[in-house]
Amino acid sequence: MPELPEVETVVRGLRASLPGRAILEVRLGKTDFIDDPAALQEHLPGRRVTEVTRNGKFICIRLGSGSQPSLQPDGAQAARASNLHFIIHLGMTGQLTLSRSSDPVVPHTHCFFILDDGRELRYTDIRRFGRILLVPEPLMAEFIGHLGEEPLQIGAEEFCRGFGLRRARVKALLLDQRVLRGVGNIYADESLFRARLHPARIAQRLTRKQLMTLHRSVREILTAAIRLRGSSISDYVDADGNRGEFQLRHRVYQREGKPCVRCGEKIRRAIVAGRSSFFCPHCQPAPRGLKRKKHLEPQMITDKH
Repeated sequence: MPELPEVETVVRGLRASLPGRAILEVRLGKTDFIDDPAALQEHLPGRRVTEVTRNGKFICIRLGSGSQPSLQPDGAQAARASNLHFIIHLGMTGQLTLSRSSDPVVPHTHCFFILDDGRELRYTDIRRFGRILLVPEPLMAEFIGHLGEEPLQIGAEEFCRGFGLRRARVKALLLDQRVLRGVGNIYADESLFRARLHPARIAQRLTRKQLMTLHRSVREILTAAIRLRGSSISDYVDADGNRGEFQLRHRVYQREGKPCVRCGEKIRRAIVAGRSSFFCPHCQPAPRGLKRKKHLEPQMITDKH
């Protein structure tokens, strides 16, 4: 699933060329992942892109008011008079790319947003686990309010307070979008490896030094991944259709059985809080209660242990 670095890379690509462009037409194929398909076709044509931002794993395209409100019926005129936020979540296999109208259409392309410069913003999604919706400007604060802190902006003290009071597994907290917005399985595992913390450690039992190290590790890993334009594990490409390179720098993620780059111990996989977690058993020692389960491969670790 595209995580913060992948979404940020797509946003930066769109930000370079979308603002100022107007949407002329919306063509839709399959729509089971769109909250209100009719609303897209009614409210997007005639609007101009004013800004492209990211909130967690959500791509947020801000659209100005409709270009011809005087020609609309009273109700539609009021609706078009306010700004809208065009929100896209890429799910597991979603791709949002800018294409020329003459470019071949790849399979599973479900949405075409025709722009005034002749290009098309296309949404492709094999599994259709993504989500597309419109959020009026007055409701945007409420929408964002359900998300946790931005991991590249949260300060060390706030991070330590938020994690240090929780009895949950540290891996589960990193994945909880109500705690941190945008971190997923790849970057949680890579951050925990850099911080030398086992994914099943209870956050409340970590020392302040360990929490500070984890905070720094999360920021360093995400920053490095953005610099290399994300990780292309499966379907992810950026707004221009190019793959990322950070998968070449993974130290533990999907490296089960391979030697640790630090110590040579074989990387192991465990199920922590319902998710596959990759770690080095030497560099990331397990909590005492789990050490006697070392013979299980993979381990099942839940919050009952």
